[in-house]
Amino acid sequence: MKIAVLSRNSNLYSTRRLVEEIKKAGHEVLVVDHSLCDLIIEQDGPSIIYRGQKLEGVDAIIPRIGASVTFYGTAVVRQFELMGAFSAVNSQAIVRSRDKLRSLQILSKNGLGMPKTAFTNYSKGGEKALIEQVGGAPLIIKLLEGTQGLGVVLAETKKAAQSVVEAFHGLKARIIVQEFIKEAKGADIRAFVVNGKVVGAMKRQGAEGEFRSNLHRGGVATVIKLSRVEKQAALNAAKALGLDVAGVDMLQSARGPLILEVNSSPGLEGIEQATGVNIAGEIIKYVIAGVKKKSSIRDKHQ
Repeated sequence: MKIAVLSRNSNLYSTRRLVEEIKKAGHEVLVVDHSLCDLIIEQDGPSIIYRGQKLEGVDAIIPRIGASVTFYGTAVVRQFELMGAFSAVNSQAIVRSRDKLRSLQILSKNGLGMPKTAFTNYSKGGEKALIEQVGGAPLIIKLLEGTQGLGVVLAETKKAAQSVVEAFHGLKARIIVQEFIKEAKGADIRAFVVNGKVVGAMKRQGAEGEFRSNLHRGGVATVIKLSRVEKQAALNAAKALGLDVAGVDMLQSARGPLILEVNSSPGLEGIEQATGVNIAGEIIKYVIAGVKKKSSIRDKHQ
C-alpha cells in the first residue's frame, strides 16, 4: 500500500521514524508537504496536485500538522479523506483538539477531571471576578493560540494576575485563566494513545524554577507506569475528542488526574527515548489495519 506522511519537514525526528517504520513494514511511503498541496474541487470529484503532479493511489495518510497551518493542513487532510484515503487522525478531530477552549468544553461535558478554567470576552473591569472564578492566585494564564509552553504565564499574586489579564485583554488576545495545581510541582504526564490503547507514558519535569514541563523549555522526561485511573482518563480524553492517535497531557493532583490538553500531532522523540517503546511502529500497525478494514467494508458494499 501507499502511505503518505503529511509533514513540512522530512528531517524531523517524528517524520523520519514514521517513514522508517512504513518501509520496514514493506509499504511505499512518500512525505508530502501539505502547505504545497493544491486542492482541486470539481464535479469529477476532489483531487490534489502536489509539485505539479496529481497525487493518486494514496491508501492512507498520517497527518503531522503544525499549529500554525491548522486551517490549510486540515483542509488537505479532509481532501484526502474525501478521496477515500484512511487517515490516522480524522480532520474534524484535529480541528477540535486545536481549539483549546472547544476541547476543554468537550472534556468538561464528558465529565473528565481538569483544572478549573475560566474564559471571558475582554470584559473591562471583569478581571477580578475572572480570577476569583478559578480560586484566586497563584493561577495560570494561557493564550488560546499558544503551543509548546509559549504564551503560558504563572501569576503568583492577585495583583500580578490582574495586570497580566488586563494587558492581554488590551492587546485583544484570547486567553483562558486556569487554576494552579501546586501539588503537581512543575511536572506533568504525557500518555500516548494509539487506537484505544495507551502505548507509552512519560513524566516531564520542568527545569529548576520553571513551572512549565515542556521538553522544548528544558524539561526532562522519564518513563512512568500509569495508574489504572490515569490510563482510563487518557483513553477517555482521546475518545471524547475523536482522536485515534493522541498525546494526552495531564497533571497528578490530590483529586486525581487532571487533563491539560489533548494533542493531535504529538512528537515521537521525547516519548520514544524516555520509554524505549517503538511508538512509530504502533502507529503504522494501526494505519495498516485501518486500511485493510476500510477496503474490506468497501468490498462488502460492492
